[in-house]
Amino acid sequence: MSDPTYAVPTGPEPVSPEVRAHDPLAVALGNASMLGVGYLMMRRRRLAAVAALVTFVLVSMLASTSRRSYEVAVLLWWAAVIAHGWFLARRGAERVAVRSRRLVALAVTLPVLLAVGLLRFDASRIGRSVTEARERGDCAQVFSAQGRFWLGHRIADAPLTARGDETVRTCNRLQAAGAELATALTGDTDAMEEGFDTLASVLTEHGNEQTVEATLNGFLGSLPAEDACDTVAVTDWLRDRKRSHDVLDRAVVAVKRTAPAALVGCGDDHLADSSWEKAQTRYEQLLDQYPGDGLADRARKGSRQATQSIELADVRSLLVTQGPGSQPEYCSSPAKYSGAKPFGKGTNRALFYGGDEYSDHSDKLPGSWKTDDPTVAVLVVCMGEQTFGTSVRTCPYKGKTSGSTTYVTFSKIAIPVKVYELRTGKLVVNRKIQIGGTSCPAVITYFTRGDSDSGPPSARYVDASKSDVRTAFRPLVIR
Repeated sequence: MSDPTYAVPTGPEPVSPEVRAHDPLAVALGNASMLGVGYLMMRRRRLAAVAALVTFVLVSMLASTSRRSYEVAVLLWWAAVIAHGWFLARRGAERVAVRSRRLVALAVTLPVLLAVGLLRFDASRIGRSVTEARERGDCAQVFSAQGRFWLGHRIADAPLTARGDETVRTCNRLQAAGAELATALTGDTDAMEEGFDTLASVLTEHGNEQTVEATLNGFLGSLPAEDACDTVAVTDWLRDRKRSHDVLDRAVVAVKRTAPAALVGCGDDHLADSSWEKAQTRYEQLLDQYPGDGLADRARKGSRQATQSIELADVRSLLVTQGPGSQPEYCSSPAKYSGAKPFGKGTNRALFYGGDEYSDHSDKLPGSWKTDDPTVAVLVVCMGEQTFGTSVRTCPYKGKTSGSTTYVTFSKIAIPVKVYELRTGKLVVNRKIQIGGTSCPAVITYFTRGDSDSGPPSARYVDASKSDVRTAFRPLVIR
């Protein structure tokens, strides 16, 4: 039986790939995933955890702030962990390439990089849609396109999504401006100013010309407003607005298109409400600002009507009396009513006012000569206190109890009259009229005091009939 033989090693014992130094390329590829995979391959679990934590923090900040500085920080961190894994794996005397580990690292990292690339490509496509919508002035499409971004896009291309967010914020501001301008259509000029200030502010930012113009067009397209006077408030503000030499100045075109009809419509509304001064203001505004407009004739007619209404109200106030037999203020301070008929041939109906309770004989005049309505009257006749006029006849009368004879002189009734033409307020007649009548009746009545009887007064008026009164007043009202 022979003895056993032993093999004697002639060199160093072979080292299996599993216990040799790690492959730098595999580690670098693993770390390129930014998940610390390379460190795990090296069994550096703490480094892997720290790397994953830092990546999480940086990506979270990038997604939440969309700042380019965080995107740069992520790229620098990505390069740093790749380089660190490479150099860390190169430490050691021997390095053996292990194909399987490279494939594992590549299998983890490649999907991450591919996902980032695809997300950036998709984000750029969405970003173009946002930009094109903004250039068309279509904020609704901006909201729709920007809404397609999700967290993955915000991580893969934060600055691009941030630009879209800024466009959305701009559109939100424009929507707020549009709401202010819609409120302005109720005549709220404060809202108008706020809306235009917002449009001007947005317009200072490059690339917003079309969206601002679209908002402005939406507002101008809403003119005229339902209420004509609200429209006038808007067009007056736009007309007085200081020119900015940009797209906002296009509002002037809408003013020229809208203002004339609004001014006339507002004047008509005020006229219907008996706000004659306001109506006249609007009519005159149209004639001043748009004298050649097709509505100018209508404005002139409305202005005349408003003027006449103002004059009539003034005349009515001046014709108010304090009671029967009292003269109104008109008799001392006449005013014109241009809506009255001119003083001319034929019967000119008049308003009669007596200076006292005895001088007013208008109750004996025919109804076709007089009126109580200033809109129908042609003349205003103011009668002063009556006095004795021309003597007609003197007759003797004996006292009832004393028997003494008294000579009584009968005179016409003299009344000073001022006649004003209502249309112009001018004095057309200023004289005394005398009313005749019968005299020396068989019996006259007089009053005595106590038992004394000194006889009748020595002066008396004639007894005027309706015919006598009409004869005296006829020249005043009939030409």
